Amino acid sequence: MSANGSSETGCRSEVRPTNNTCSQKELSVTASVISMTVGIFSNSLALFILVKSYKRIRIKSKASFLLFASSLVVTDLLGHLVNGSLVLFVYSSHKKWETFDPNHIVCSLFGASMVFFGLSPLFLGSAMAVERCIGVTRPIFHSTGLASHHMKRLLGLTLLLAALVAMLPVMLLRPYKVQRSRSWCFFHMEGPKDWLDVLLPLLFSILGLLALLLSIVCNTLTSCALLQSRLRRKHHCRGTSYHIEMICQLLAIMLVSCVCWGPLLIHVIILSTKAKGEPASFSLLMVIRMATWNQILDPWVYILLRKAVLRKIFMLLQSIWGSKSHKLHHWQRSVLRSSVETSHSGVGPADSRCTLPLSHTTIKSIT
Repeated sequence: MSANGSSETGCRSEVRPTNNTCSQKELSVTASVISMTVGIFSNSLALFILVKSYKRIRIKSKASFLLFASSLVVTDLLGHLVNGSLVLFVYSSHKKWETFDPNHIVCSLFGASMVFFGLSPLFLGSAMAVERCIGVTRPIFHSTGLASHHMKRLLGLTLLLAALVAMLPVMLLRPYKVQRSRSWCFFHMEGPKDWLDVLLPLLFSILGLLALLLSIVCNTLTSCALLQSRLRRKHHCRGTSYHIEMICQLLAIMLVSCVCWGPLLIHVIILSTKAKGEPASFSLLMVIRMATWNQILDPWVYILLRKAVLRKIFMLLQSIWGSKSHKLHHWQRSVLRSSVETSHSGVGPADSRCTLPLSHTTIKSIT
């Protein structure tokens, strides 16, 4: 810990160890700056697209979906701004927490923002999945019983729950701890722990996993309902295109959240339930960095999986499949022509018996 905290002193005194330490520090700062810049740019672009769609839309169900989606992107944007600024501040202060944070205020703010901006996207994704599931499976109840102020209350309650979980360690006098790398703060994961030190990270992980499970169940039900309605109606019905657009976005959000957040939530449960606190700074830092990619990939779901982009992708796939089917049809015609010529070229009765079934099956496949 002390070696990591005094990297600047080592950079001046020694040669070999300092080169490694300084290069690791510069690499960490560079990675944080790149992640923060890409995240702010991606979320700003996605927010512009969503706000533009929200102003143009006239369908109530999609307006509710866009409200949650815009809140998700705003939360991710604020997460990059707040957490990225705190990381840069810690590195600029050479990670000397005893000097710049003697009252443990910055660490508490850092840990609370990590938990809040981590749980908020998971809760908002599950709320979006529930809202779409009700809108597709119970459209009458959605249009009559769920008004816009109900959606705004649900949004406020979702963010309030994430804020409550983030503030629990401070309210219960179990403050966040500086982790072994001394670059960030999180729950008390190492050393001797009492039941509150075990309960708080378990609550964080269990709520996150429940949000992911709820998203999986609701998105599965919504996808099955949409597929069933498409199979019942042969012709294209009005209003189905934006349902397909939203379900594609929800499935992509669910996949990104499971891949990015699943390892961290499971890893926190494993660390918090260990009898002895073992040092796991490297593995915990790796899964935390994987989780931060959720805030970078979420906006690209709305940028790439829009209806216009999906239409172009479907048209491209249709053109590729159309050219393949045309080549297959041409190949079948050539096989039919060659088999018919062979049957009329004076072959014996045995050969005719072999070629007639081939030409018969080929004609049947073409017709």
